[in-house]
Amino acid sequence: MTYSLNWNLDSIYPGGIESPELAAKLDLLVTQIADFATAVAAYEKDAPAYRGLVKLVNDAQVIDAGLRTAGLFVNALYAADFTNGVYRPYLSQIEQLFVDFQAPADVFAKKLVTFTDEEFEEALKVPELAVVAFTLRENRQAAERLLDDTTESLLNNLRLDGLKGWSAHYDTIAGSLTMPFTNEKGEVKEISAGQALNNLDGYPDARVRAELMAGYEKMWGGADKLTADTLNHLAGARLTEQAAHGYKDHLEQPLEINHMSRETLDTMWSVVDANKEMFKPYFERKAQLLGLDGIGWQDQVAPITSLGNYEPAKLTYDDAAKFIIENFGKYSPTMAAFAKSAFEKQWIEAEDRPGKQPGGWMESVPDVKESRIFLTFTGSVNDAATVAHELGHGFHTSVLQDLPQWRDQYAMNVAETASTFAEMLIADANVQAAKSDAEKVVLLDAKMTNPIAMFLNIHTRFEFEDAFYKERKQGYVPAERLNELMDAAQKDAFADILTVRHPHFWSSKLHFYIDDVPFYNFPYTFGYLFSTSIYAWAQTQDNFEEAYIALLRDTANMTTEELALKHLGADLTKPDFWQAAADLVKQDIDEFLTLSAQFV
Repeated sequence: MTYSLNWNLDSIYPGGIESPELAAKLDLLVTQIADFATAVAAYEKDAPAYRGLVKLVNDAQVIDAGLRTAGLFVNALYAADFTNGVYRPYLSQIEQLFVDFQAPADVFAKKLVTFTDEEFEEALKVPELAVVAFTLRENRQAAERLLDDTTESLLNNLRLDGLKGWSAHYDTIAGSLTMPFTNEKGEVKEISAGQALNNLDGYPDARVRAELMAGYEKMWGGADKLTADTLNHLAGARLTEQAAHGYKDHLEQPLEINHMSRETLDTMWSVVDANKEMFKPYFERKAQLLGLDGIGWQDQVAPITSLGNYEPAKLTYDDAAKFIIENFGKYSPTMAAFAKSAFEKQWIEAEDRPGKQPGGWMESVPDVKESRIFLTFTGSVNDAATVAHELGHGFHTSVLQDLPQWRDQYAMNVAETASTFAEMLIADANVQAAKSDAEKVVLLDAKMTNPIAMFLNIHTRFEFEDAFYKERKQGYVPAERLNELMDAAQKDAFADILTVRHPHFWSSKLHFYIDDVPFYNFPYTFGYLFSTSIYAWAQTQDNFEEAYIALLRDTANMTTEELALKHLGADLTKPDFWQAAADLVKQDIDEFLTLSAQFV
């Protein structure tokens, strides 16, 4: 192989979890946080130069970068060796450091409130503060919600055994689950929850997928009392905090975090609802091509493994890397160079093996100006697009590395823009490179994985979570009721397309249990539709790379509505913007239906 399937973490801290450099960094962070707390407490407005304020801002960003670097390192080791308990104390230690830093950070935000509006705007004219003005304004606004320092400190510490504790508890549950798996040859082996999910999404044999679905539902059903407790207590802790900070409902905080308005969210979902029907003929045709009577949960993104005389070849990791680098380069040489560097420097953990965390992610490593990507490469037709997705995240971070740390704190909805755009480039390139109608049908079907997820699967998650939080405000929601809420959400979001549903999806889906971002769902659909519009826009740009990088560099510098207006001339509160993206999906469906008719 040209490129390794395993990442190199030694360039961050050599020596693994017992690295002396990691230990020294954690000790340094303790000192830096204590010094910052002392300096914040003593700070008084120092107009007109505001050197004291500048130093606090710079020190806070240094600590933030250090915490994120150490946190990424430990989490990376944990994700790659998910069942090993040795990492838990280190994760707890870093979580405690984040909490310790939050207390003086809250005090700092309150200091900003002591400025009059005129004084604050004058301070933001200082160059070192002007570049992070958006973050400072956000901090000042958020400080209005804060309680007294003692209470906030107590809430921050309770979060370790509340939100964060329950989130970690879910990881323990998920990491301990296994189920028997019988392949089409009748061979039986025990697989982890993560391996089961990978097979559920991509196993080529429909009969095996159906049996796997039944076993997967049973496995998570066997743990549903534990996961129901976990979800209820996590949500209860979040609702209590939100109420204490003056949020009027459960969506106000996630919208605030994502710097977007309720009007934008409602408009986006209304367009999604209005376009669901276009998926019905697609799924009917897919069922015919798969030889099925209907589409079950396990079939929604199942690969078409053969068509006519065409059978997809197993994709190698090297081939995927070469294809990504080549096709990134058609839009942006800078993107291609970044991807090539990430492969060569072993920033990606891609090996398919037991014991890994389910799913995939990218995290920046601020102290060394790098990224790390975690996923599982299986060689399926979709895998190149999956790798491209995470590389898109990494590219986003890379174009911000000359900016202050707070300019890398972009919200999740726009974070999903660069990743989905990169994924779309590769999916489209796959289709365009097809050598026959049969191959093109297979690749168009693979390309549909994203719109299915964003229009239907993610909407399922949103509808379930919205309904659950409304009921959770009234009290504990038992597992049986969670199944009912999920089943109803799947029926509605999928427009009654599914012949087999997954009622325990609330139990099996990690995203419902993430502690630091409430409603870890709608930003995906936002990012997909936003990036689809960017992809269409890219076709009209003479100098796309320059314009695209300019947009990415502003993602932590303004609201999403301001970002779209400035760089795309678009109004996100109007359905036209979102409908244009839906129309592109419809084009793919129409082409799929036209080309696939000959194979029915």
